Amino acid sequence: QVQLVESGGGMVQAGDSLRLSCAASGFTFSIAAMAWFRQAPGKEREFVAAIPRSGGNTNYADSVKGRFTISRDNAKNTVYLQMNSLKPEDTAVYLCAADIWGAGTVVSAAYEYWGQGTQVTVSS
Repeated sequence: QVQLVESGGGMVQAGDSLRLSCAASGFTFSIAAMAWFRQAPGKEREFVAAIPRSGGNTNYADSVKGRFTISRDNAKNTVYLQMNSLKPEDTAVYLCAADIWGAGTVVSAAYEYWGQGTQVTVSS
């Protein structure tokens, strides 16, 4: 049974940092591209960051480039999202996604497996 379990969300102030984690199980983690998406109330789900199987050539949304860093530890079956200089507009539910044999696309439909999400709230 495939599971993606996010953790690390919370309520912070603008300018603070958070580190999200996504623990994967039930599939071979090293063959999956991993990504983070987010969804704010009343808005569509949007791409945040992706990392391919190898860990190189990461991809970021323009809105988070330079502030967020995605990384993975294949030995721990975990993907991370380090979020620095958080802004109120970063407030959303952050979801982890897996694309088996994928390359780390920005297209949400490419990802077969999704976690339940973790809430990030940034106050001004």
